[in-house]
Order: sequence, then structure tokens, then C-alpha cells
Amino acid sequence: MGATSAGLLLYRNPPGGVVEVLIAHPGGPFWARKDAAAWSVPKGEYLSDEDPLEAAYREFEEEVGLTAPEGQTVFLGERRQPGGKRVSVWALEGDLDITHSSSNTFALEWPRGSGNVRDFPEVDRVEWASIDQARRKLVKGQAPFLDVLLEAIAAEADRTGPGSTTPAVD
Repeated sequence: MGATSAGLLLYRNPPGGVVEVLIAHPGGPFWARKDAAAWSVPKGEYLSDEDPLEAAYREFEEEVGLTAPEGQTVFLGERRQPGGKRVSVWALEGDLDITHSSSNTFALEWPRGSGNVRDFPEVDRVEWASIDQARRKLVKGQAPFLDVLLEAIAAEADRTGPGSTTPAVD
């Protein structure tokens, strides 16, 4: 079995507003000038003996540098990514001030072959994005989670009855 990752897709759905999700841009020199199809759900690898949802919360905190708000999670599924990794994602509704977000770091020889090892943030920035923006920014293998999220939001609106609205997407 290949590598497995777990992620937490934080979203906010203001009444009459546009659904937004919190996405993360990978740090380091390989991603520095990439934007479209370069972003990710805050996520990370976990071991087979770990609980994937607990790993998703841990990785969120490591990559965003902030604790995820409390709330009920919704499993959005597991998808095999183009590189072979399997990613499981849970959605969590909540708002988070990302002004002071900061990621953990990793060491990398850069430039390659130079002998110079530098530290880079795993995530160099996070941002709230509308579903349409996120669809353009997320790596190809993670964009389908957005559709499952919208379905879950719509199903919840149907359950809660009159006055509920279908999520606006931008």
C-alpha cells in the first residue's frame, strides 16, 4: 500500500454569502512561482496505526500553525492522487483568522548539489478562497473534494428545512 495522507478542509458558509474554503500553498523553491493547480487541502501523511481524522487535525495545525475550530466533521472521501498517494479529507465548518498562520519547516539542499541546506516552510501561505477559485488553485486530484463538500452542504440544508439555502459558489 502506498503513502496515505489525511486533511481537514475548513469551510465557511455565511447566510446569503459565498462558500469559502481554506487552502494552503506549498512552500519551498519548487512551488514558489506556481499558483494554478498548485494549492492543497492542509494535509499530511500518517502511519497505518494512526487514526486518520486525528492525523488530519494534527497536520492542519502543523501546516496552518493554528488550531482548527471545534465542530462536527464530515468525511468527504478518499481519493487516489495522480502520484499514487491516497488522500482522505474531512470537512469542518468554521471561521478562522489566518492573519498569524505559520507552518512548520523542512530542510532541503538548495540549490540542488550546492551543499547548502536551507529550511523552508511546508506551507508558505494559506488563504480563504471561493469554491470557484479553489477549483482553479487546488491540485487536480483534490478538486473533486469540493463537489462532495457542496453536496454535503446542500444535503444539510435540505435536512434543516425551510429557510435553508443552497450554497452559493461564486
